[in-house]
Amino acid sequence: MNKHILLAEDDPDFGGILKQYLELAGYRVSWKTNGADALAFFKTDTADICVLDVMMPVMDGFTLAEKITATHPGIPFIFLTARNQKEDRLKGLGLGADDYVVKPFEVEELVLRLKNILKRTEPPETVIPELLHIGSYIFDHPSLLLRHETGYTRLTEKEATLLLYFCANRDRLIKRNELLLHIWKSDDYFSGRSLDVFVSKLRKYLIADTNISLETVRGTGFEFRYPT
Repeated sequence: MNKHILLAEDDPDFGGILKQYLELAGYRVSWKTNGADALAFFKTDTADICVLDVMMPVMDGFTLAEKITATHPGIPFIFLTARNQKEDRLKGLGLGADDYVVKPFEVEELVLRLKNILKRTEPPETVIPELLHIGSYIFDHPSLLLRHETGYTRLTEKEATLLLYFCANRDRLIKRNELLLHIWKSDDYFSGRSLDVFVSKLRKYLIADTNISLETVRGTGFEFRYPT
């Protein structure tokens, strides 16, 4: 799954080149040329990491970082700046920046820093047993069976894969684009509509246990919760 970078850089030449290099390195990149547009990006999408230029029109990188972390805590970010001043560096780190890169720099260095940060922030892999207890249900994912005292449902391969992913990531915000890229291998419009249909089906399959919650977090993703 390609990691998604929000790049906020007002220089059209440098921003375009940086976006191209990052995409060649295997990342998906959403590029915004001012702080306000970068903040508005989070109304409809999300990112795995942010690369923020400090000096931008409309809203500077420091202010942007504060506003992003207020509504999306936990998203890592790197500051880019043409100034190598101690005060700026301390301010950036004080805001919780994971790194601070001074221009000019080698793009390969930035890519390496991105990889290291993303590796640190990835959740540990969870080993999933063959039989999962989801509230009052038993999910036998190798056999594609969802059992309950009222009966059982045989899932399709994709339904089972989606439910298994929800179980492996229960009690956390699961990003919409994360699901799309992991299961559908695409985050286009049609894949998004398909995801909504499959989520609706899973809710119906699990309706017998009211303690199970598969909630939509508007504009961001889903949260799956159930009693142990």
